Amino acid sequence: MPTQLRGVIAAAATPLNPDLSIDIDRLIEHCRALLAEGCDGINLLGTTGEATSFSVEQRIATMQAVARSNLPLSQIMAGTGAASLDDAVRLTRTARDLDLAGALVLPPFYYRPIDNEGLHAYFDALIARVGAGLRLYLYNFPQLSGVLYPLEFVQALKQKYPRQLLGLKDSSGDNNYAIAMARGVSDFDVFPSAEGTLKDADRYGWAGCISATVNVTVRAAAAGWKARGTAQGEQAVAAAAAQRAILARSPVIAAVKQALAVKYQHAEWARMVPPLHSLNAEQSEQQARDLATSGI
Repeated sequence: MPTQLRGVIAAAATPLNPDLSIDIDRLIEHCRALLAEGCDGINLLGTTGEATSFSVEQRIATMQAVARSNLPLSQIMAGTGAASLDDAVRLTRTARDLDLAGALVLPPFYYRPIDNEGLHAYFDALIARVGAGLRLYLYNFPQLSGVLYPLEFVQALKQKYPRQLLGLKDSSGDNNYAIAMARGVSDFDVFPSAEGTLKDADRYGWAGCISATVNVTVRAAAAGWKARGTAQGEQAVAAAAAQRAILARSPVIAAVKQALAVKYQHAEWARMVPPLHSLNAEQSEQQARDLATSGI
């Protein structure tokens, strides 16, 4: 069984072929590079990976290809959330069967508002249908999903499924929420979604971060995590946070993919599934200039 994930985890961007299918070879190459540059883990097929723009079959095929790639599966989790319960079960079961380190699950996000009773019913069904061996992480991103995982819901779910429920990724940007979740749920790993939070990880009991911009900030972020608690670590985290701020001036997924197009010298990296679209020439040129002076 994989050890639980800790540290700096990249929410990996997904490269695309001209027909907007997933470029598996380039994705595996990118994951390998991220781990070599210091990442502690990879989150495949999350928001940054444009997962909800792909079919269930595409997402399953991608997980299977990564599992065959000789990448260390103990360092790889996959986003398996879907509006359809059956789709979420299929995706989550695949992550379990492939022995990935975890399945990161969005709440059901269409029939809003969703109360705690509805969330419990959904996860009871998901966990029962997937069966033994599930390693579940909740994905809290209410700005996009429209659904918040309340603390009292997570506490009750953890009490009911202590072995299956391992942690939560918080993309809300609300550090108070992440603090309350880490303090309020025992034996539970909380990952904020910004590199700057790494300096406070030990103080608040966070397990690291899972971030879109780690695709680009990986070296500084990884150095900051490994040297946390030291002046050198604080400087590295500050550098990663400054690099993230440059990327955040534009839509983040497009900004990350454009930065990867420059890094890998492959313009195809900037390609996105509509309705998302790439940065324009002016944005791309300004971002390249800013990142070039940021220490990357």
